[in-house]
This record gives sequence, structure tokens and C-alpha cells, in this order.
Amino acid sequence: MLAKRIIPCLDVRNGKVVKGVNFEGIKDVGDPVELAVEYNKQGADEIVFYDITASYEGRGVMLDVVRRTARQVFVPLCVGGGIGSVDDFREVLRAGADKVSVNSLAVKNPKLISDAAEIFGSQCVVVGIDAKRNGKGGYSVYINGGRVDMGLDLGDWVKEISERGAGEICLNSIDTDGVRGGFDIEMLNFVCERVTIPVIASGGCGKLEHFSEVFKKTNSSAALAASLFHFRELTVGEVKRHLKEHNIPAR
Repeated sequence: MLAKRIIPCLDVRNGKVVKGVNFEGIKDVGDPVELAVEYNKQGADEIVFYDITASYEGRGVMLDVVRRTARQVFVPLCVGGGIGSVDDFREVLRAGADKVSVNSLAVKNPKLISDAAEIFGSQCVVVGIDAKRNGKGGYSVYINGGRVDMGLDLGDWVKEISERGAGEICLNSIDTDGVRGGFDIEMLNFVCERVTIPVIASGGCGKLEHFSEVFKKTNSSAALAASLFHFRELTVGEVKRHLKEHNIPAR
């Protein structure tokens, strides 16, 4: 078994890390660079910044955050939010990111995935997915922060993402997001069975045991969490010690 990765995710709005439940009740959590430095010290394998105000002004602030973080943090940085062109990829990578995450705009223009993979390499391209049960035994892909159902079958979409050269998928279950009852094991297995590229589990982690559960019950290569780390309920080090106790290799 390959060593599993633990990834803190920071939602950034106007230069501050924020957290809400189901996109409501948003409150400031702190400075993104300071938090990233702290997670780096704790042993995070990667850090994700998600620009939730990815307007032109927001992007300028975000690039500054990435530049300042890249000078102090020595694990891979992945940046997402409002990435809609190869030029956006280039800007973010130049600022110091190692990977770029695309979600809604890749659904609208799948060619973005193959273009970016061809120019920058698959290792730079992460495709985020927000998906939800469709009531017919399958799953639908949503965009715009989980608000718009695209009527796109999750199985078809992950296959296309893989064929277009993406290096990784970050799968967020709308059904479990914010509920803190555990990752969506069923949905993760559905995706892991259909692709050979790494799959990151996102959405629903509420306690230490959820990390060992997701790695024992699925082939996910990494697990992502936000509020658990931001509100200091757990540290990355505690998660890794827990995994080792359960004979799950962690980096």
C-alpha cells in the first residue's frame, strides 16, 4: 500500500481563511500564510488553497498569498477557485503553486483539462468534483459550490477526466459535506473502481477514526479536511500517529 497523504484545505476570501457550514455562516479563521506554515510544521503532505472570491480582485490577493506561502512552506501547494483558462494555470503556477485544481469551469469546458495537462503536465492538474446521489442509484455532478445539478453522470465524468490526462481527482460528497459523519465510502469506491489516477477523499470528516476508516475501506490515496484542523480539534501529527497505530502507512 502506498503511503497515504493528509491534506488541510484552506478556503480563502479576500486574503483571509474562512469557514462556514454549507456555504453559510462564514467566519474568519485566520491568516492563510500563518496557517499554512503551521500545517507544514505539523507534517501536512500538501496544502490546498481554495479561492472562494475568485473575481479579478480576489485573484490578485490570492496570488500574493500563494507567493508568500511558497517562500515559507516546503510541501506541495494546490490552488483552486475560478480557474478557467490555461493562462490562469500559468499565473497560479508562476506564483509558486505546484498543482492547480479546476472544478465547475472544467465541467463547462472539459478541453481545459487536456490543454493544461499537455502544457504543464498531468501532475499539475487536479480536478475537483462536487457530487450527490441522484435518487436512481447513481450520482450527479454539481457545479457552483454544489448548487447547480449538471445532469452529468459521475461515472462518465471521472472516466473523461482520466482520459483527458488529469493527474488526480478530489471527490467531495455533497451528501456528507459538513455533516461530520464520515467520508462517503460508497461514492469513493464508485469512483476508485473506475479510474487508476489518485483519488482524494473530501467532505464529511468529523473525528480521528474517519481517517483510518476511509483508507481501510477505499483505495483513496489522500484525505482532505478543513475545520477539524482550523479549529484545532486535531493536528496533522495526531492523524498520522492514529494511522500508524492502525497499520496504515502515512508519509
